[in-house]
Amino acid sequence: MSLREISLTLPNRPGTLEGVARTLAKERINLAAITVDSNSGKGRVRLIVNDPDRAMTLLAAAGYEPETREMLAVRLEDRAGSFLRVLEVLAREKVNILSVAILVARDGNQPLVALSASDLPRARRLLQRAGFMSRAAEGLVSNRDLLAMAPSIPTESVGLLL
Repeated sequence: MSLREISLTLPNRPGTLEGVARTLAKERINLAAITVDSNSGKGRVRLIVNDPDRAMTLLAAAGYEPETREMLAVRLEDRAGSFLRVLEVLAREKVNILSVAILVARDGNQPLVALSASDLPRARRLLQRAGFMSRAAEGLVSNRDLLAMAPSIPTESVGLLL
């Protein structure tokens, strides 16, 4: 199974995000990354969790309309401009980035970033050639594996992070 992101469009009002967090935390769904932004009364939430299939089922049963998207993970050097090099590789080859998430897990001391792209297989090949795909990053075949790389995260961290 691949690394996947779940996204939700929600009304932008107090308590809405708390409802998503409660739905997931109640069933011990763990969070590896979250992004939240809003405008014009709507919010967009993107999550990477340890069990995306179960999270999708739980969220749909709670009345949300979750969507999912495959991602890949790349490793970066922990210095300014490192992510710029990833973006340059993809832009030069006209591969469009759809989303980005900084992950809680690391490859040794190097940060990991998940991204989705208009042509994910091509993006993976380009980034492998450019040296951004590590064995550990490419080995993240599931969201569960991603969280296993970060043993210091409490198993119910979704309640804390949201």
